[in-house]
Amino acid sequence: MSKIHVSTTVNGDPVDFLCDPRETLLDCLRDKLALTGAKEGCGTGDCGACSVEVDGRLVCSCLMLGAEANGKSIATVEGIADGDTLHPLQEKFIDYAALQCGICTPGILVAAKNLLEKNPDPTEEEVRYWLAGNLCRCTGYDKIIKAVMDTAADMREAS
Repeated sequence: MSKIHVSTTVNGDPVDFLCDPRETLLDCLRDKLALTGAKEGCGTGDCGACSVEVDGRLVCSCLMLGAEANGKSIATVEGIADGDTLHPLQEKFIDYAALQCGICTPGILVAAKNLLEKNPDPTEEEVRYWLAGNLCRCTGYDKIIKAVMDTAADMREAS
């Protein structure tokens, strides 16, 4: 099977890689680009552990082919922090103990950041709705929701 050449931008950096036509974006990120933050929880798009942004849109990377990333801009959990400085969401997740095993956390962080970029003043109901595609079996959701809501409030105050 011939490989497909993909030119894309990942976390602001231009990258090129070769992939099989049937290889998922998740596999390309993890195996070709060594970006292992996104996790494969289900492989069917039901758990959200592999969530990334593609051209600003939240996507389950296990459902997208790597070849489809050609010419697109991808944002992963590795791109959320600014160098050694954690994103406010990451700080709040630590403050609220909104993570445990870490399988769901990258996808939830990407989804929450995507929400706050689109809606900097979400209601609790909106946060719960936006994160409904991300399953967590360890923490429950209250700490996660509180961390996102508190981040939103802090970010509004800072602007």
